[in-house]
Amino acid sequence: MWKEENNRLVKSFQFADFNEAFGFMTRVALEAEKMNHHPTWTNTWNTVHIELSTHDAGNIITEKDRKLAAIIDRLAGEK
Repeated sequence: MWKEENNRLVKSFQFADFNEAFGFMTRVALEAEKMNHHPTWTNTWNTVHIELSTHDAGNIITEKDRKLAAIIDRLAGEK
């Protein structure tokens, strides 16, 4: 479940290993590029931490963030 923290949607995802985490990041990157809406994220081995906010709206949560969050959940296999 995405949490709202400091005007950002925040969520961490865990995978079996680094390859799965990196593959997930690649799939997210392709979708984010299509939307021209890029996450702030980190990857440590099997964990990807993502923060979403809309920079050109003053770093607040917008519908763009909620849409990308739903896409990210789908790519992670979550509903």
